Amino acid sequence: MEPARSGAFAALAAFLCWGVFGIYFHALGAVPAAEVLAHRILGGALFALLFQLAWGRLGEIRVALTDAKVLRGLLASSVAIAVNWGLFIWATAHGRALEASLGYFIFPLISVVLARVVLGERLSGRQGVAVALAALGVVWLMVAGTGLPWVALVLAFSFGAYGLLRKTIVVGAMAGLFVEALVLVPLALAYLLWTGGGAVVRGDAGPQAIALIAVAGPLTAIPLALFAYGARRLRLSTLGLMMYINPTVQMLVAVFLFGEAFTQAHIVAFAAIWVGLCLYSWPTRRL
Repeated sequence: MEPARSGAFAALAAFLCWGVFGIYFHALGAVPAAEVLAHRILGGALFALLFQLAWGRLGEIRVALTDAKVLRGLLASSVAIAVNWGLFIWATAHGRALEASLGYFIFPLISVVLARVVLGERLSGRQGVAVALAALGVVWLMVAGTGLPWVALVLAFSFGAYGLLRKTIVVGAMAGLFVEALVLVPLALAYLLWTGGGAVVRGDAGPQAIALIAVAGPLTAIPLALFAYGARRLRLSTLGLMMYINPTVQMLVAVFLFGEAFTQAHIVAFAAIWVGLCLYSWPTRRL
């Protein structure tokens, strides 16, 4: 299979996995979000370590742990991704999956703003209009009755910050994930032991919850590996357009599976954001 085609299939699989992730966390709705997050951290660390071991890439982990600059960056990115993961888990379990999908729709535009503020990159006129449309969509949600979409904003900014940090850190996807998770493992383990009365899994957890928790690691790491595989084989513009598959599927799951209301205010706000995304994603004409 051609590299571009295999990369497209891998990226598509990653975005579809992330898109339906809400179903998994919704099924764990009876388990506190912090507990699910802790298991995801532990499972992600274990699976990433096994992945690196299987592919003979433990050296990447050693380099990351001994390079002070890389380690500092991964410490910061671990905080950003923990906030993002934890809030997404909470949102899907509390009827806010639609708002969570909004966060991932506006994330690319938030990334543009962060690049301007942090890296000094200039916004083109079209990018400025795209960001303004997204801002109008958010303001409309506030004015039209749903209030400040803080879940969407925190998800967008935390994932934008994570992307910005990982852009500047020279480390492999899985090695980086392992170190990020490893940083959080002591907190996750302490929390589980404290809430579980000395056990990692609560004694009152049912068989379904235990089975779902057991696959938290692979479900965290496999889409990331697929994404990394696809990203190396696709043009950035193609990858950027495919990223919208994730929040689109999230939105459909929230409305049609979870039964969350898609109001007129949502229609107007999402329309403004989608127009902004089209402006942002439209290829630049070269003379």
